[in-house]
Amino acid sequence: MSECTHNCSTCSSDCSSRDMRAPANAKSSIKRVIAVVSGKGGVGKSTVTASLAIAMARRGHKVAVLDADITGPSMPTAFGIHERALATEDGIQPAVTASGIKLMSLNLLTANETDPVIWRGPVIAGVVTQFWSDVEWGEVDYMFVDMPPGTGDVPLTVFQSLPVDGIVVVTSPQDLVSMIVTKAVHMAQMMSVPLLGLVENYSYFQCPDCGKQHAIFGESHLEQEAMKLGLPLLAKLPIDPNLAAAFDAGKLEELDTNYLEGVAAQLDV
Repeated sequence: MSECTHNCSTCSSDCSSRDMRAPANAKSSIKRVIAVVSGKGGVGKSTVTASLAIAMARRGHKVAVLDADITGPSMPTAFGIHERALATEDGIQPAVTASGIKLMSLNLLTANETDPVIWRGPVIAGVVTQFWSDVEWGEVDYMFVDMPPGTGDVPLTVFQSLPVDGIVVVTSPQDLVSMIVTKAVHMAQMMSVPLLGLVENYSYFQCPDCGKQHAIFGESHLEQEAMKLGLPLLAKLPIDPNLAAAFDAGKLEELDTNYLEGVAAQLDV
């Protein structure tokens, strides 16, 4: 069999009929894998991923984050991790955040955090598989995978190679999003991966003086869209400058407010 190019449009193989999952590291035991996806960039997917991981860790679980957004890795920034990962004979050792969350990202392997990743899709997809197979994750109750936006090589690789237990789709209130969300949902359905629900980010801004909520990006229609797709709307998140500042400063774990605590409770099985 020829090597997979990750281009299903030119392939005659029936991948759905065979198990393509990559083996985890011999010293890894990961109970549940939840992928956080978005149809487009700029909707706060990485913030949602990091916040979910923090919320689940606060519930007493052993949590890990696999940063699959290879060309735009931001998880180390969110957690204030800047040192390089170490390799041993057992595998690559993940970084550990202040609250004990295990983390692997390409930014932990490059010489400089600002070095661009100029690789073709199959190479990038291969790195994601290596993060699963070569990293010594140890005991993990919940792994959150921060996916790149869209429906390209990396999402395809993750859905085929990792034992994904469910997907959370992150979106924003803009009208164009309904079409983009539907594309992401349909991809997950075609790959037979369970859809856990939708999270809408940037839903409103709450005035700190009067308390009134303002729909900065327009009124949301996600409830209707979720109903059409038969999916639960897990949360509608506000625009919070404090959250953005904490993310950029690597102090997300220090925030007392976590808007995704309720979602973490729903996902905690």
